[in-house]
Amino acid sequence: MIALLISATVAFAVSIIGTAYAIRLFRAWNIGQFIQQELPSHMHKTGTPTMGGIVMILAIAGGYVVSQFRVSVEEGGVEVAWSGWEPSGLLAMGAIVGMGLVGFLDDYQKISRFRNKGLGISTKLIGQLAVAGLFTWGMVANGSSTELAFARPLGLDLGSVLFAVLVLLMLTGFSNAVNFTDGLDGLASGSVALVAGAYIIIAYWIFRHPEIYAVEGSLSLAIVAAAILGACLGFLWWNACPARIIMGDVGSQALGGGITALALLTNTHLLLVIIGGLFVIEALSVIIQVVGFRWFGGRRVFRMAPIHHHFEMKEWPETTIITRFWIIAAIGVGLGMGIFYGDFLAASRIGIGG
Repeated sequence: MIALLISATVAFAVSIIGTAYAIRLFRAWNIGQFIQQELPSHMHKTGTPTMGGIVMILAIAGGYVVSQFRVSVEEGGVEVAWSGWEPSGLLAMGAIVGMGLVGFLDDYQKISRFRNKGLGISTKLIGQLAVAGLFTWGMVANGSSTELAFARPLGLDLGSVLFAVLVLLMLTGFSNAVNFTDGLDGLASGSVALVAGAYIIIAYWIFRHPEIYAVEGSLSLAIVAAAILGACLGFLWWNACPARIIMGDVGSQALGGGITALALLTNTHLLLVIIGGLFVIEALSVIIQVVGFRWFGGRRVFRMAPIHHHFEMKEWPETTIITRFWIIAAIGVGLGMGIFYGDFLAASRIGIGG
């Protein structure tokens, strides 16, 4: 438990202090956000410092690394010990850094070309798939279960190939879904904070009940989740409406990769669809809009996608949309946590393990 507090505290401190410094530095370097012409209500945000996700990744890494030290007071003085790396924690950090790198290249293209378009869709997807492929290899090499899982494995072994497809779809899908959600001040960072909070509880609960859950390194995953929560809250201090900095693709891709890695490594694959329900809704709105436009004679289902822009077009205040979407995110988290705990009670009653 102390390690979780250290991870969250360090990540929060690095994020809130580092972001304040990044705002001044990025302004001096003229690293600002470009706004789509279709969003006239956002034109005042043009030039707002972007790529704040770099600080978030550093904060998560800092919280994770510092939490690995154990300090004890002995008769001879203070003793500092290194607890060592857990493969699961390293895999989760790898997903965060890897997806963040893809987002960084996308952001860099936008800034260097002075436009709102970064990497091409195919190039970006190739980068995401490469990271997801390495993550899949790491999971299989580490002996992770290839069974399809909800709150626990369902007994359906997908095998290495189909499991790899599942991981590829989830990592790329949720990374892009969080990226879609990052369109209003604080919406993505606040929503990811809620999801990360849920995974602190889930991973720690799994760690405390090894008789039911066969997950190696679950405490390390709880530490990573705590670092994500701390980093998001520290960044949200500056990213809340009106935002003084934007996380950029480097932040949204990293956070999307992080929460997906937590779900995959805790064997709660499909539960993420509920806990991260807001991101699913945002992604589905984009898919529906594209399908409707291309297959039904240019018809638009929403005034604009992702769906939060639809409500902007209906002249909802930005703060109203953000607050209501946070409520939706919280409902998904609460429902997912309820399902997880209900499954735990059921498994406890009938004595099921693994």
